[in-house]
Amino acid sequence: MNHLPGASKPAPMSIDEKTVRKVAKLARLALPEDRVKPMADELNGIMAWIEQLNEVDVEGVEPMTSAVEGLSLPMREDVVTAGDDPQKVLKNAPKSEDGFFVVPKVVE
Repeated sequence: MNHLPGASKPAPMSIDEKTVRKVAKLARLALPEDRVKPMADELNGIMAWIEQLNEVDVEGVEPMTSAVEGLSLPMREDVVTAGDDPQKVLKNAPKSEDGFFVVPKVVE
């Protein structure tokens, strides 16, 4: 991000322990209390590294839409495989019902 001369830089983002607990809950992660502080420190380290990226001069650099832009990647034939046998596909599913995978509800 190029800043205008004389413009103040935005304050670096900081992640506190309350935010770590909230994100862990939203992500349904079991984060023991003794790991909350180290996780906040680790995430703040990552955020500081991201802030360093804002200092890179990207003036005149064209944005990329892909890391392999301009390369031709090999394509495979689009053919039906064992997916056409529902019994075989569902054989290793932890739980299935009426020919479908049964998964836990993730959105409330």
